[in-house]
Amino acid sequence: MTTYHRDPDAIAALDDEQYYVTQQSGTERPGTGKYLDNKERGIYVDIVSGEPLFASSSKYESGCGWPSFVKPIEPDHIVELRDVSHGMVRTEVRSKYGDSHLGHVFPDGPADRGGLRYCINSAALRFVPLDEMDGEGYGKYIDQVE
Repeated sequence: MTTYHRDPDAIAALDDEQYYVTQQSGTERPGTGKYLDNKERGIYVDIVSGEPLFASSSKYESGCGWPSFVKPIEPDHIVELRDVSHGMVRTEVRSKYGDSHLGHVFPDGPADRGGLRYCINSAALRFVPLDEMDGEGYGKYIDQVE
């Protein structure tokens, strides 16, 4: 069984924006994330810990300016915290093992798919294409991608 953890080497390898987002609870500018328009099949994992977070099958175009998902691939890998910054009440989403800030979850997603919108920073993610998932140890999630 794979174990995930907050990897100091991965943190040291982050670029400035990835560090700002994941370690300082920052937000990338809307419309700029590298995975916003990604239509490939695969999974999105935490850039710090590698823990699986979202499948391409749960990604949708919300128009919010960040990649949006209707649900996590492993609900246990997502930690939700109350966020009262910026004069509003929101629900922050962090990875369980990497403790990376990922983004926020809102109750305005597609009603027919559960009603949630996980609004996630590309800078917090690494995409693993479907044909590389098995080799990288994510084979058990292939059925959630196809």
